[in-house]
Amino acid sequence: MFKKVLTIVLIAVFIVSIGLVGANCKATTTTTIAAAETTKDAGIDLDREEKFILKSIKEVKQIAQLTGKESINSTDKYLVHGTDLGSMFEHEGKIYMVFGDTFGPRSKDTTGAGGDNWRSNVMAVISDEDPSDGIIFDTMITDDKGRAKELIKAKKIDNLEITVIPTGGISAKGSMYLFYMSVKKWGLPGEWTCNYAGMAKSVDYGNTWIRKENITWPGNSGFIQVSPYKIGDDIFFWAIPSGRFGGVKLMKVKEVDIEDINSYLYYIGMDGKIPQWSPDMNDAVEIIGPPVGELSVMWNEYFQRWIMTYLNEKTRSIEIREGIDPWGPWNKGIAVCNASDYPALYGAYMHPRFVENNGQIIYFAMSQWKPYNVFWMKAKLEK
Repeated sequence: MFKKVLTIVLIAVFIVSIGLVGANCKATTTTTIAAAETTKDAGIDLDREEKFILKSIKEVKQIAQLTGKESINSTDKYLVHGTDLGSMFEHEGKIYMVFGDTFGPRSKDTTGAGGDNWRSNVMAVISDEDPSDGIIFDTMITDDKGRAKELIKAKKIDNLEITVIPTGGISAKGSMYLFYMSVKKWGLPGEWTCNYAGMAKSVDYGNTWIRKENITWPGNSGFIQVSPYKIGDDIFFWAIPSGRFGGVKLMKVKEVDIEDINSYLYYIGMDGKIPQWSPDMNDAVEIIGPPVGELSVMWNEYFQRWIMTYLNEKTRSIEIREGIDPWGPWNKGIAVCNASDYPALYGAYMHPRFVENNGQIIYFAMSQWKPYNVFWMKAKLEK
């Protein structure tokens, strides 16, 4: 089967290279990969039915508060009284949960971000494999005084670089990588302006991070906030612009080339059943229309589908979508929970380790603005 697929792929690439197919594509700047090869590498059942099967969401429940003084982790001992986000990635058997703007002691009437000892980003280390009662932190990455430390330094100057927020992480080539956005200034609710998106690398289990200055995406691009996922030898990134009102685009890179900005490819559409890729980000097309904020994507074994969670700022709800392939098609968003039950909610970060029944039940980290902390959520997905 592998030889047969490989032969088909090589033939397709050869045909494209001599211009016999894909007449509407830029043959000189487009890379072709067979859909069957990508799904095979991801361990996806190629004989699955090509239709949407996610029907409804049930048994949504808040399990525990993960951060803050009153949380199950009592993070005030790390000088973390208020924080948000909580995207996750795995590295050498441990889960790393990454947070945004973080503060120490806060007055009781503080709403949203604010407080003493401001750090733009911090990170927790997790060995806990039972998500049913909340996630217990082993520790947080700390300074020599035991305080959760800022991983990627920010200037903290408004209209220059007010903060640096990690949006997704990945383990690759034995190292840890964080993709972050350099925020120039905050705007109206759900809006902010970025200088650029970038990458930082750690080779010592997250204790120190070095910005890779040669790997950036422009602040006005559609690749500012990302959800990375490894598929075979490739790393795919579902991406959105700054803010919460953009649509989703897709890029990928070979794991071995993660530090080469010129090796990143951007999805530009389909030629029949074959996805087309370009090295020019300006060619990229949306795979999901707006509004999408703070997204998280993973493969779901139970459904044999991709699933994406995100904030719909217009409906004030966390929504979920089902995708046939990484590039789609994707179904319409289905509400998981909304602000009427969880005021000022945002962020819904999943990880494949934290599921039950192969993914029929998912757990995710969700933020709420008023208490400005992260909560552990549970939802059951129904066919």
